[in-house]
Amino acid sequence: MELLVQSIRDYAIFMLDPRGRIVSWNAGAQHIKGYTAEEIIGSHFSVFYPHEDVAAGKPFRGLEAAAADGRWEEEGWRVRKDGTRFWASVVITALRDGRGELRGFGKVTRDLTERRSMARALDERGLLLARLVQAQERERRRIASDVHDDTIQSMVAVGMRLRAMEDGLPEEHAAGVRALGDAVEAAVGRLRDLAFRLRLPGEGLAEGVASYLEREMAGVAYELVNRLDGEPPAETAITVFRICQEALTNVRKHAGAVAVAVELASLDGGVHVRVRDDGVGITRRDGRDGHFGLIEMRERAETAGGWWSIRGAPGAGTTVDFWVPAVARRRS
Repeated sequence: MELLVQSIRDYAIFMLDPRGRIVSWNAGAQHIKGYTAEEIIGSHFSVFYPHEDVAAGKPFRGLEAAAADGRWEEEGWRVRKDGTRFWASVVITALRDGRGELRGFGKVTRDLTERRSMARALDERGLLLARLVQAQERERRRIASDVHDDTIQSMVAVGMRLRAMEDGLPEEHAAGVRALGDAVEAAVGRLRDLAFRLRLPGEGLAEGVASYLEREMAGVAYELVNRLDGEPPAETAITVFRICQEALTNVRKHAGAVAVAVELASLDGGVHVRVRDDGVGITRRDGRDGHFGLIEMRERAETAGGWWSIRGAPGAGTTVDFWVPAVARRRS
């Protein structure tokens, strides 16, 4: 047991006497804190705490809590021999003999500085993602509004003028004006579809997907299964909707499907989505058919901290699976 404890380098494992003085030291303690056994044994363990924590009596409260409850645990800043700080996970356990008398404490410390830095970086990336998603959606709404309120209205007016002109022209000229009017109406229809796709329809994620299915999947039988425990944060809902939108657009345009099913479910603290169709399947061996918009869907999911996958044999339909964490990002 002594050989095992002494050889561990990832954890500082050492013992304290009842007053908090260090009585043993392992290789992990030397690696993490920088002191050799000769330098540190006999010193009080408060030497590892920042001076403000020592002044506040934190080391002594930790020993008192461990003695009273048998165990005390926390995360916080600790100080190395060279004066630098590291973020530590600390557990202090009271050690009692057969008569129940306190003989000392066992202390285990782990350096979590790198993990904490990564967690903060991920949180900052999530905050940046939320801001980017919000900015993108604002721009989509602005463009949709401009298209609807300006471009479409102007083209509708042009179409009405063309129809009015058509009535007073000879047939040989009226036919040409009629064709122009039809082209304008078709363009207006396409612009309205564009404005719809730019907006996030509905009042929530499930409502938005349902609205998109109803409007865009004409001629395709569809099913929506909603197993969400609640509405996810706004940026998560937008990310999930946009990936669903891309997947369903590909089904409509390229899959030749008769039916499609969309499943929304709360899973592992996030939103899991499965989009299944009975169409032509993946027609290239590696699934990297440009029509599937794989890059955009994958990047959206992975940028949000999730995952994305696609599978399907030729002629056997396609299934798109993805998961996005549903954690509300803290605002700074």
